[in-house]
Amino acid sequence: MFLRLLLLLTIVPIVELTILLRLAERFSWGATIALVLVTGMLGAWLARREGLKAFGRIQAEMARGEAPTGAMVDGFLILLAGVVLVTPGILTDLFGFALLIPPCRAWIRKRLAAAIKKRVVIMHQGPGEVFTRYEGGAAGGDDEFIDVPGTSRDAAESNDTPRIGS
Repeated sequence: MFLRLLLLLTIVPIVELTILLRLAERFSWGATIALVLVTGMLGAWLARREGLKAFGRIQAEMARGEAPTGAMVDGFLILLAGVVLVTPGILTDLFGFALLIPPCRAWIRKRLAAAIKKRVVIMHQGPGEVFTRYEGGAAGGDDEFIDVPGTSRDAAESNDTPRIGS
């Protein structure tokens, strides 16, 4: 994960700088700087507009007593879009504008949910029992599934506290 982040934070700026330098050679420095400023301002305005819509959805869903999970993920993606849009660069601007388009954002939200689902510990509580399913070992190896039956009462309430290894 660290290596991916390091590559992202080093390669993307180099590619962005190369693209901006090529644009400046092809057109002019003034036009390139104007493009960066216009996309930054337009992106900030669009991110604000979409963010206010997402905030309204969050409030409406909470007023109905629903968990606003989709709207909150949209809000995070819109915030991410705003950050990358004010960053100078063509590729980051394309990514940011894509995050502001609701169908693109919905597609990314589904992919993000699927990726998170693979890494989540799933817990299920039946009548009087708790089962926990762990996915992935501590070192992130192959999937290990451990079903641990237990009771829903606190161990401190009982004198027969279970001991490890007995």
